[in-house]
Amino acid sequence: MTLFYKTQSWSSQPHLSEETKEIWKRYSKKKNWRITQLPNGYYQAEWNDTNDNWNGITRRETIEAAEKAIESSIEHYLKKLKLSEGPVVVKTFK
Repeated sequence: MTLFYKTQSWSSQPHLSEETKEIWKRYSKKKNWRITQLPNGYYQAEWNDTNDNWNGITRRETIEAAEKAIESSIEHYLKKLKLSEGPVVVKTFK
């Protein structure tokens, strides 16, 4: 039996496509989000894509929880965009 495996390593972060970065930029803007109430009484956080379609992302019991989910998603994607710019120096030595 012959086994084949492949590993990869990077000296820097892997290259992200511009399309991925554009999607993250859209996710990181609150104007592209909304909250709708569903027939069962739950609230759904939705995101508007480039084709002007609303996509349900998550459901919560209260409006406050849905808004908190949106805010944490925005924070997450802002962080991903910042990290996509390259490594961040956190400490240097002399």
